[in-house]
Amino acid sequence: MRTVAVTKIGSLRDPDEQTRGRIGVVDFPEPVLGPEDVRVRVAYSAICGSDPHLAEGFFGTDVPIGLGHELSGVVEALGERAHRNGLQVGDRVAGNFLRFCGTCRPCQEGRQQFCEHLDDYNRPGMAETVTWHESQVYKLPDDVSLLKGCLLEPTSVAVRIADKTGIKVGDRVAICGGGPIGQLTLQVMKMYGATSLTLIEPIADRREMALRHGADVVVDPIAEDQYARADEITQGRGYDIVIDASGSSRAVRGLLDIAGKGATVIYGAMYPENFEMPLNLSDYLYLKELTLTGVFVSPYAFPRALQILPYLDLDELTQAVFDLEDAVEAFAMHVSGKFPKVVLRCNDIAEEATP
Repeated sequence: MRTVAVTKIGSLRDPDEQTRGRIGVVDFPEPVLGPEDVRVRVAYSAICGSDPHLAEGFFGTDVPIGLGHELSGVVEALGERAHRNGLQVGDRVAGNFLRFCGTCRPCQEGRQQFCEHLDDYNRPGMAETVTWHESQVYKLPDDVSLLKGCLLEPTSVAVRIADKTGIKVGDRVAICGGGPIGQLTLQVMKMYGATSLTLIEPIADRREMALRHGADVVVDPIAEDQYARADEITQGRGYDIVIDASGSSRAVRGLLDIAGKGATVIYGAMYPENFEMPLNLSDYLYLKELTLTGVFVSPYAFPRALQILPYLDLDELTQAVFDLEDAVEAFAMHVSGKFPKVVLRCNDIAEEATP
């Protein structure tokens, strides 16, 4: 089956063509359909900000490395026992690219994000088909299109971020980074009753997008003094919740200073493997009593992410669509940053849902 994959390790942003990482469309064998498996004919698969990290060798260097974990499609075949959640051939679905084993100690303790066997079941979805265990597959609501449905996985990340903030109605919230996770998190935090909802983002188009989707204030961290702006917005109290969705080692350094006393700071992105950030324990953990945490993956968030998909404005995250065979151009567009999200059309499947 035709699958988008990393074919050469290296940064996709490297100006030197000789050392630059490469993406290609290659043939992968289609996995055998197990008794509890679901085969999905993939309609759309979106490029995630983490995909270039795979090209850089973040998760290994044996190429080709299949890509794609944000996807939607139609059920093509079901294993003989894959009927416990009511799936049928022809159902429009999306899903969780991770299969949690359910038997290791972390899974038994309700901490599936630390499943000891996550790497045993890596089946890329930026392909013609994907074969997943039935526990990974969710039927889409009738009023969510296949195009928008491919954003179920990043929406689950936004839900998990919200879970970890412990937000209360009226909390002052700042989000750093106006990419897809930042924009989705902004909409989710608005649902929770966030106030002084602020997006910190250097790209003007993404700041304007945030204002259209519920931000109260936007800040340009290059042209403005974000610390002075934070004082002005929060009347000197600082934010109750600060979320980084940028993954930028330069951007995250100053976020602790805009957090108020007793605030929660969430690092909700993937960061360079060797990046270390200085932390003054006296200032931030003793005097301000900040709670610092991060987000790896999103167990238990998918059912609720599915529930809120119809209420999210996803049009601006699904406007750049390329065909599977044009994956190289799609990734070049992703790297350019022209669009906040780039989507691959893996098969031409008739859309029956209301957009």
